[in-house]
Amino acid sequence: MITTAPTFSSRRTVLLLASHTLALLVGVGAGIYALPILTAPPGPSAEQVAKASVGAMYSGEFRRDLKDSDPLHWGEGTVIVSPQQIVFTGRLAPGPDYKLYLSPEFVETEVDFNRLKSTMLRVGDVKTFENFIVPLPAGADPSRYTSVIVWCETFGQFISAAQYRTPG
Repeated sequence: MITTAPTFSSRRTVLLLASHTLALLVGVGAGIYALPILTAPPGPSAEQVAKASVGAMYSGEFRRDLKDSDPLHWGEGTVIVSPQQIVFTGRLAPGPDYKLYLSPEFVETEVDFNRLKSTMLRVGDVKTFENFIVPLPAGADPSRYTSVIVWCETFGQFISAAQYRTPG
Protein backbone atom coordinates (compact mmCIF):
# COMPACT_ATOMS: atom_id res chain seq x y z
CA MET A 1 0.00 0.00 0.00
CA ILE A 2 1.36 3.35 -1.07
CA THR A 3 0.50 6.42 0.99
CA THR A 4 1.23 9.97 0.10
CA ALA A 5 1.68 12.90 2.39
CA PRO A 6 -1.16 15.41 2.30
CA THR A 7 -0.49 18.47 0.19
CA PHE A 8 -1.63 21.98 0.90
CA SER A 9 -2.95 24.02 -1.89
CA SER A 10 -1.12 27.23 -2.62
CA ARG A 11 -4.31 29.15 -1.79
CA ARG A 12 -4.47 27.60 1.67
CA THR A 13 -0.79 28.37 2.24
CA VAL A 14 -1.30 32.00 1.28
CA LEU A 15 -4.34 32.28 3.58
CA LEU A 16 -2.44 30.76 6.51
CA LEU A 17 0.52 33.04 5.91
CA ALA A 18 -1.74 36.10 5.66
CA SER A 19 -3.73 35.21 8.81
CA HIS A 20 -0.58 34.57 10.85
CA THR A 21 1.00 37.79 9.63
CA LEU A 22 -2.14 39.73 10.53
CA ALA A 23 -2.20 38.13 14.00
CA LEU A 24 1.45 39.07 14.49
CA LEU A 25 0.84 42.68 13.45
CA VAL A 26 -2.21 42.98 15.73
CA GLY A 27 -0.20 41.52 18.62
CA VAL A 28 2.71 43.92 18.08
CA GLY A 29 0.33 46.87 17.78
CA ALA A 30 -1.53 45.87 20.93
CA GLY A 31 1.78 45.49 22.75
CA ILE A 32 2.97 48.93 21.68
CA TYR A 33 -0.33 50.41 22.87
CA ALA A 34 -0.64 48.40 26.10
CA LEU A 35 2.96 48.44 27.34
CA PRO A 36 2.99 52.14 28.28
CA ILE A 37 -0.29 51.66 30.14
CA LEU A 38 1.05 48.66 32.03
CA THR A 39 4.38 50.28 32.93
CA ALA A 40 3.16 53.82 33.65
CA PRO A 41 3.60 54.97 37.23
CA PRO A 42 0.51 56.29 38.98
CA GLY A 43 -0.23 59.94 38.27
CA PRO A 44 -0.01 62.53 41.00
CA SER A 45 -2.99 62.79 43.32
CA ALA A 46 -5.42 65.70 43.26
CA GLU A 47 -3.75 66.97 46.44
CA GLN A 48 -0.28 66.86 44.85
CA VAL A 49 -1.57 68.63 41.74
CA ALA A 50 -3.26 71.33 43.82
CA LYS A 51 -0.09 71.89 45.86
CA ALA A 52 2.05 72.04 42.70
CA SER A 53 -0.35 74.54 41.11
CA VAL A 54 0.30 77.21 43.76
CA GLY A 55 2.06 80.19 42.23
CA ALA A 56 0.83 79.44 38.73
CA MET A 57 1.43 82.16 36.17
CA TYR A 58 -0.66 80.77 33.30
CA SER A 59 -3.23 78.15 32.43
CA GLY A 60 -4.64 76.59 29.29
CA GLU A 61 -6.76 73.66 28.11
CA PHE A 62 -5.88 70.49 26.23
CA ARG A 63 -8.82 69.67 23.94
CA ARG A 64 -9.73 66.58 21.91
CA ASP A 65 -10.92 68.59 18.90
CA LEU A 66 -7.52 69.80 17.61
CA LYS A 67 -6.73 69.21 13.93
CA ASP A 68 -4.27 66.33 14.36
CA SER A 69 -5.85 64.83 17.46
CA ASP A 70 -7.78 61.63 16.77
CA PRO A 71 -9.29 58.73 18.75
CA LEU A 72 -5.80 57.37 19.57
CA HIS A 73 -3.94 60.68 20.05
CA TRP A 74 -5.60 63.25 22.30
CA GLY A 75 -5.50 65.10 25.57
CA GLU A 76 -8.15 66.81 27.63
CA GLY A 77 -7.83 68.81 30.80
CA THR A 78 -6.20 71.85 32.33
CA VAL A 79 -2.51 72.67 32.14
CA ILE A 80 -0.97 75.12 34.59
CA VAL A 81 2.40 76.76 34.03
CA SER A 82 4.42 78.12 36.94
CA PRO A 83 8.03 79.33 37.07
CA GLN A 84 9.10 75.91 38.39
CA GLN A 85 6.90 73.34 36.64
CA ILE A 86 4.06 72.41 34.35
CA VAL A 87 1.09 70.76 36.04
CA PHE A 88 -1.68 68.92 34.20
CA THR A 89 -5.05 67.81 35.53
CA GLY A 90 -6.85 65.56 33.08
CA ARG A 91 -6.19 62.63 30.78
CA LEU A 92 -4.00 61.81 27.81
CA ALA A 93 -4.43 58.95 25.37
CA PRO A 94 -1.90 56.30 26.42
CA GLY A 95 1.19 55.93 24.28
CA PRO A 96 4.95 55.55 24.36
CA ASP A 97 7.67 58.16 24.69
CA TYR A 98 5.62 61.31 25.32
CA LYS A 99 7.61 64.54 25.57
CA LEU A 100 6.46 67.91 26.83
CA TYR A 101 7.47 71.04 24.92
CA LEU A 102 6.98 74.78 25.30
CA SER A 103 6.35 76.50 21.98
CA PRO A 104 6.46 80.15 20.95
CA GLU A 105 3.36 79.53 18.81
CA PHE A 106 0.25 77.42 19.25
CA VAL A 107 0.34 74.33 17.04
CA GLU A 108 -2.22 71.62 16.43
CA THR A 109 -0.63 69.62 13.60
CA GLU A 110 2.45 67.48 13.11
CA VAL A 111 3.53 69.69 10.21
CA ASP A 112 3.47 72.82 12.37
CA PHE A 113 5.21 71.02 15.22
CA ASN A 114 8.05 69.88 12.97
CA ARG A 115 8.32 73.35 11.42
CA LEU A 116 8.69 75.00 14.84
CA LYS A 117 10.51 72.26 16.78
CA SER A 118 13.86 74.07 16.62
CA THR A 119 12.31 77.08 18.39
CA MET A 120 10.69 75.01 21.14
CA LEU A 121 11.98 74.08 24.57
CA ARG A 122 11.83 70.39 25.42
CA VAL A 123 10.72 70.41 29.04
CA GLY A 124 10.81 66.70 29.85
CA ASP A 125 9.12 63.33 29.76
CA VAL A 126 5.43 62.69 30.38
CA LYS A 127 5.24 59.30 32.05
CA THR A 128 1.63 59.27 33.26
CA PHE A 129 -1.63 59.47 31.36
CA GLU A 130 -3.77 60.96 34.11
CA ASN A 131 -2.38 64.13 35.68
CA PHE A 132 1.31 64.98 35.57
CA ILE A 133 3.84 67.34 37.08
CA VAL A 134 6.93 68.03 34.97
CA PRO A 135 9.62 70.36 36.36
CA LEU A 136 10.92 73.10 34.09
CA PRO A 137 14.62 72.97 33.23
CA ALA A 138 16.85 75.39 35.14
CA GLY A 139 16.74 78.84 33.59
CA ALA A 140 13.58 78.18 31.55
CA ASP A 141 11.33 81.22 31.20
CA PRO A 142 7.73 80.25 30.37
CA SER A 143 6.90 83.86 29.48
CA ARG A 144 9.04 83.42 26.33
CA TYR A 145 6.54 80.83 25.05
CA THR A 146 2.78 80.66 24.51
CA SER A 147 1.86 76.98 24.38
CA VAL A 148 2.43 73.56 25.88
CA ILE A 149 2.67 70.61 23.48
CA VAL A 150 2.56 66.86 24.16
CA TRP A 151 4.38 64.96 21.42
CA CYS A 152 5.14 61.26 20.88
CA GLU A 153 8.83 61.29 20.02
CA THR A 154 9.11 57.68 18.86
CA PHE A 155 6.35 57.88 16.28
CA GLY A 156 6.49 61.61 15.48
CA GLN A 157 2.85 61.93 16.49
CA PHE A 158 1.06 65.06 17.69
CA ILE A 159 -0.94 64.30 20.85
CA SER A 160 -2.28 67.60 22.19
CA ALA A 161 -1.55 71.28 22.80
CA ALA A 162 -2.75 74.09 25.02
CA GLN A 163 -2.21 77.81 24.55
CA TYR A 164 -1.57 79.34 27.96
CA ARG A 165 -0.95 82.93 26.88
CA THR A 166 -1.45 85.07 23.80
CA PRO A 167 1.64 86.14 21.87
CA GLY A 168 2.95 89.63 22.30
